[in-house]
Amino acid sequence: MDVVDVLFVIGRVLAVFVLLLVVTILNVWLERKILADMQNRVGPDRAGPWGILQTVADGLKLFFKEQITPRKVEYGLYVLAPFLAVIPAFLMFMVVPFGRPITIGGREVPLQGADLNIGLLFILAMSSIAVYAVVLAGWSSGSKYPLLGGVRATAQAISYEAAMGIAMVSVVMFSATTGPDGTLSLAAIVERQAGTYDMTIPFLQWADFIPRWNLWPQFVAFVIFLIAIVAETNRAPFDLVEAEQELVGGFHTEYSGMRFAMYFLAEYVNIFSMSAICATLFLGGWTGPTFDGQIPALFSALLPFVWFLIKTYAIIFLFFWIRATLPRMRYDQLMQLGWKRLIPGALIWLMVSTVVIAFRQFGPPWS
Repeated sequence: MDVVDVLFVIGRVLAVFVLLLVVTILNVWLERKILADMQNRVGPDRAGPWGILQTVADGLKLFFKEQITPRKVEYGLYVLAPFLAVIPAFLMFMVVPFGRPITIGGREVPLQGADLNIGLLFILAMSSIAVYAVVLAGWSSGSKYPLLGGVRATAQAISYEAAMGIAMVSVVMFSATTGPDGTLSLAAIVERQAGTYDMTIPFLQWADFIPRWNLWPQFVAFVIFLIAIVAETNRAPFDLVEAEQELVGGFHTEYSGMRFAMYFLAEYVNIFSMSAICATLFLGGWTGPTFDGQIPALFSALLPFVWFLIKTYAIIFLFFWIRATLPRMRYDQLMQLGWKRLIPGALIWLMVSTVVIAFRQFGPPWS
């Protein structure tokens, strides 16, 4: 690796950082406007055109606000916890490909922070580390309400991360049948969803335009994964970690100023990252028609990134729609859904997928 390669890596990392900051500003504004429309309100409309600068104003207010430190906190862990929330949220998106590789000066540059051959394991590791941010914030604050929020977060994350991981395994197994070998690289999983289905069944030949997304053969895994990522990001109706009516503000009750803003940032970065991972695993990521030779080359090069954003924001819209529609669950209902529905369902679907894939690859055992 020479100096140019190092500069390309730095540039990709900075691109990911800037992208996540920009989409966070957009997502906060978008959620406020969508919820306002669904509740027959106006939403933010004063700061900037259509109120889009309201998020920037809120961020600046939190940046300059006084940071209050309660007397009974464990200071080191209290200060460390917000960083443990933000850093894994950014690192999780580093392994997600958000566009087709481009060629610059004879070098192929992937539009991805880092193409790891263990990308899915890296995502699970980062989502696990993010739990420590909530637990340590709750315990180190020296208050009972944050502590209850931290304990809830631990149980919730363990429950739904298991279902999320099993759903990922089903996708990896299916992707292995469409390529030369199995892989945990998200870039390889995206490439194996490129193109459309070659319909050999006579009465389905009219449907040869259907994209080869994992969504169709792995629809059950998609539903399980979608529910799990809503719970992993502590969003409604699974937001018992910070239930205002019960726990004042949950695990970040004792945080203010920039430390609170870091938790706020981490939540929306996690929403975008998880939605991007869902779009990558099940909706083909950046794949889609590019109309090469039919439109200017610049627009053709940008289209993969546009397809990626459209698919990601389709998932993000579901986050906002669910928040506007469903009431908060009771805690026993939340745990029952995780342990008695999602995990058994994911295991059953994994076994069904294994049997079907084995029949496709090797035929029936008696043949």
